[in-house]
Amino acid sequence: MTSSPETRPFGNSPATCGYSRVLELISNKWTALVMYTLRDGSVRYGEMGRRIDGISKKMLTQTVRKLERDGLVRRHVTPTVPPTVDYSLTPLGETLLQPMKELRQWARVNYPHVEAARADYDLAHGGDSQPTAE
Repeated sequence: MTSSPETRPFGNSPATCGYSRVLELISNKWTALVMYTLRDGSVRYGEMGRRIDGISKKMLTQTVRKLERDGLVRRHVTPTVPPTVDYSLTPLGETLLQPMKELRQWARVNYPHVEAARADYDLAHGGDSQPTAE
């Protein structure tokens, strides 16, 4: 007897795995930087671009639109000439900051171990940094 995704104790499908769905929200390299930029309140579009090193206007626009669509960021337009556009975290977006902070802390503590493991692996496998499926 096979089990359906609803009866499995752990979801092994990206469509049903809660972790996969959350990682989909924050996995873009710019998402965390945008969210951290907004953590202290409303920020104008241009200021946000200046605060995030290396982000292009195109990537900033795509990132904030995605976050707005996901309900994590609110866009507010003030009808001035030219229009003033501010972004802020929604209450839902604010709830995601704590887990992101914990993940950032984990990375600070443990990422050097990941780098060391990669170097050890590469040495043991002749510099082949691409693991093969067996």
